[in-house]
Amino acid sequence: MTAVPPATAPPSALAPPLRLTVDETGPGTVRELTADQVAGLLSVPGLVRLTPAPGGRWRVAGNQKAGLVRLRTPAGGTVELLLRPKLPVRDLLFLLSYSPTDPWRPAPDPVTAATADDLLPALADLLARITRRTLESGVLHGYRTVEEDLPLVRGRIRTADQLRRVGLPLPVAVRYDDHTPDIAENRVLLAALHLAARLPGVPAATRLTLRHLTDHLCGVHLLHPGAPLPAWTPTRLNSRYAPALRLAELLLSHRAAQPEGGSPLPTDGFLLDMPTVFERFLTVTLTAALARQGIRCAAQETHHRLDEAARVPFRPDLVLYRKGSPLTVADAKYTYVTPAAPPTSHLYQLLAYCTVLGLPQGHLIYAACASPHSPDPTPHVIRRSGITVTTHTLDLAVPPPILLADITTLAERITTPTPD
Repeated sequence: MTAVPPATAPPSALAPPLRLTVDETGPGTVRELTADQVAGLLSVPGLVRLTPAPGGRWRVAGNQKAGLVRLRTPAGGTVELLLRPKLPVRDLLFLLSYSPTDPWRPAPDPVTAATADDLLPALADLLARITRRTLESGVLHGYRTVEEDLPLVRGRIRTADQLRRVGLPLPVAVRYDDHTPDIAENRVLLAALHLAARLPGVPAATRLTLRHLTDHLCGVHLLHPGAPLPAWTPTRLNSRYAPALRLAELLLSHRAAQPEGGSPLPTDGFLLDMPTVFERFLTVTLTAALARQGIRCAAQETHHRLDEAARVPFRPDLVLYRKGSPLTVADAKYTYVTPAAPPTSHLYQLLAYCTVLGLPQGHLIYAACASPHSPDPTPHVIRRSGITVTTHTLDLAVPPPILLADITTLAERITTPTPD
């Protein structure tokens, strides 16, 4: 009798999920990785920095990303990557509270002590708190146009559809406006509550609160995974929903990793690009501070005159205008450098911006985290150009009132002409 060999388990069953915890910046961690796991980490370019290490191992270092992402490897395995931010979670939540359209503000004590050091549980806890306050006044309803076939007349008959029918006049093709909770605002909120309840590390009590809140949204259609978020328009009627919706959109918009030149890769976690977070915060706060001086702040404005033929575009982070004319230009850098010796490439970048825009001065704004001292602005006069590039440093780990005061001071400094 021929022996039957035992069934072979699929590769994904043999290989347990790989779990890595990596700091947002720093030297990283050295681990033994299979070729399949390396391919999974490289499936999203720029997610981490991978370099060979002695003994056939790999060094996995952060690349200015924060959050958690689960990746599928080519062989069907799973890589779970936790990227820890260098900023304390409370400070990071304050930066995230600023959006280009409508900022939401965290409560004075937005996270509990148990979750204060973990980003994902903190976001889930904050969403639960804001949503609970939002729904205390009841679930928002709105009118939605519905087209369906009914055994009675409701609303208006869809005449063209009804006349095309042959035989019995029932059911009737009708169109009517239904007063329902199944509107865009509640769909966005429900999707975020479901996502937050699945985030790793969320305490059981917070998960229970999130699931209890979903019960309030009975009759609301749950979005399919990967579906685009429905659009909603801020009005007087939905103003109490705005803080919860902004936070919900933040969670849902960062549920996918975006590879270069490809489609977003859905994930079960949450991923932040920290340079973008810093740039967004700086744009919103500086715009508000400069508006008091009558100065307009244009963010990510595309210019097409880097070369005489206007074939090479460039896009500065911030261009400041007074009465329609450029006043100065600034670039945000989410990295801490010695202000007296910024990278040459940064100086080249601002030199090009100033030259094309015809400006005598530009500014480099660097981010620091818990810097032991806040250095004064350092001007760098570029020889034979008549252009001065000044470096500034913002400490993001100081208390929010101090940080906002520093932004006001920065706004005054970058609009003051550099003395000859």
